[in-house]
Amino acid sequence: MKKPLSAVLATCTLLAAASAGAHHSPAMFDASKEITLTGTVKEFQWTSPHCWIQLRVASDRPGVAPVEWGIEMDNPLGLSRNGWKPGSLKPGDQVVVVAHPLRDGTNGAQVVSVNKDGKLIGKAAAAPVSQ
Repeated sequence: MKKPLSAVLATCTLLAAASAGAHHSPAMFDASKEITLTGTVKEFQWTSPHCWIQLRVASDRPGVAPVEWGIEMDNPLGLSRNGWKPGSLKPGDQVVVVAHPLRDGTNGAQVVSVNKDGKLIGKAAAAPVSQ
């Protein structure tokens, strides 16, 4: 009975590990491209497993409402090691974000750097993007 139970436990462990790895895959981002977004912080989410910046980016066309972008960052521990704090960004802050866009063209990206008031905020510490 111990061998079948061990096999089941080993299989469950492997499946859990594979699922966690898939969740953290950066494959959805295009590391060969960088975009620059200038906008207003709607919200800065200091949460695990990833922190997020919800950014409102003004349209180039008059009368068109700002577009909201979700910018994925590293986890709180990784960001804090690089100079970030939960209050580093506040709603209404004007920032310039350089990021790797989503491959599918929707309004989302993985952070490369964030500038506020002409100064780089810490290091973005985004998860490495593999190609």
